[in-house]
Amino acid sequence: MDYDTYGSGAVELAIDLANAQLDAPDGVRDFLHTHAEWLTPGVSLELSDRDAATLARVSAAVRAVALADSQPEVLDRLNALLARAHPRPYATDHDGELHLHYAKPDAPLLEQLTTTVAMGISQVVVQHGWQRLGVCSAESCDDVYVDTSRNASRRYCSNTCASRSTVAAYRARRKV
Repeated sequence: MDYDTYGSGAVELAIDLANAQLDAPDGVRDFLHTHAEWLTPGVSLELSDRDAATLARVSAAVRAVALADSQPEVLDRLNALLARAHPRPYATDHDGELHLHYAKPDAPLLEQLTTTVAMGISQVVVQHGWQRLGVCSAESCDDVYVDTSRNASRRYCSNTCASRSTVAAYRARRKV
């Protein structure tokens, strides 16, 4: 699956947000500092408790899109996520390549994040199909992923989970 560079980054941001441990101590702070390149330089990375709770709801909304079992359910959940966004796209070449940003540069941090992840995940659904979103099939993992395989056959969030599952299945067969 091929999607544009900025869009793919926005999708990765959305997936990272859906999988983030925001309720862990320093979870919100760690997520924001890890993904600061998505925010306007100089924007404060501090969120109030209320904004941190809103970010957790946005994370849950992205996860809900990936967990949906049908196109109507995906569309309902995606539209609920998009309703939180305030897109103000603009073209820029700040990094030497012409591309679009989804949120205006002076938007508050939470608006920048919400808009970027909503637009990113919506691009996957609209351009490549809702079936490209999935949840890891590994027994002890529930991470969300985007299936970028050619034949839409991905079942695991990472090679690590795929390997663990393969080894566990092999060992289970050997016991019989």
